[in-house]
Amino acid sequence: MDVRVGQGYDIHPFTDGRRLMLGGVEIPHARGLQGHSDADVLLHALGDALLGAAGLGDLGTYFPPGDVRWKDADSSELLRRIVTEIKNEGWLVGNCDLTVIAEEPRLLPHRERIRSRIAQLLGVAPGAVGVKATTNERLGSLGRGEGIAALAVVLLKRG
Repeated sequence: MDVRVGQGYDIHPFTDGRRLMLGGVEIPHARGLQGHSDADVLLHALGDALLGAAGLGDLGTYFPPGDVRWKDADSSELLRRIVTEIKNEGWLVGNCDLTVIAEEPRLLPHRERIRSRIAQLLGVAPGAVGVKATTNERLGSLGRGEGIAALAVVLLKRG
């Protein structure tokens, strides 16, 4: 079987006046994340992992942060475009494993909605989407609650 593995990482600081998007789901929180698009760190890390596994570059190649077309863009739409690109190259998503690193908010109450949304965006069963959360044990900028980071690992298989 022809398979490939990709990994992705993203981090964004908190800012006032924005909604918090994680995994394509709006999470109730006092602050959102700062970024050119909607700053959904989880979908950005996943997009980078998908593009990397397919040998297609990275998120910034497809959606440059200085390009006004992507200002406040919905990261769910960006991920849909990436999935189309990898399918056009003959790849299908086998599974993904995702980790959110944040002191707040707690992810557990939202985890199943996030899993379902990501599964829908990828065209896979929810069981093929792992979503976990951890803290940074109060160390560094993430530990001080200054932002959120995400890690993603994906498996692609020939379609």
